[in-house]
Amino acid sequence: MPLIASIPLTVLPLVVYNVLAFSLLGGAGTPWAGPVMTIDLVSGASFSLLGGDLMILCALVLLFVELLKATRTGVSALTDHIFSTLVLIAYLVEFLTVREAATSVFFILMCVSLVDVIAGFSITITGARRDFGVSNGDTYR
Repeated sequence: MPLIASIPLTVLPLVVYNVLAFSLLGGAGTPWAGPVMTIDLVSGASFSLLGGDLMILCALVLLFVELLKATRTGVSALTDHIFSTLVLIAYLVEFLTVREAATSVFFILMCVSLVDVIAGFSITITGARRDFGVSNGDTYR
């Protein structure tokens, strides 16, 4: 499997967040609080999807794909876990050191990356245990 397939998709929200926060909308206030779309509901209420909400929704979809990728076994799975851990470290360092990253949107994106790392290792360990027939202490009859 090519190395590009091992790059975690959770890096995309990190890149998009940085592009929006620093270059495109850096001086124009926060891009996360503005409504992306508004829908009038049958109840008479109005639903607004904010930019930050859309970013988090996209990250959750990418997390789902990452969880599907975590079911693979082999060397590519190990490479994927290492890269996912590096992306989490990048999120954490940026959250702690960069003023523009001190938002709830960025914190939730960092938590999505954390879930990717923990779930990826957990799924791989569970799959490997099943592949090698490791028992949990029960005796087979």
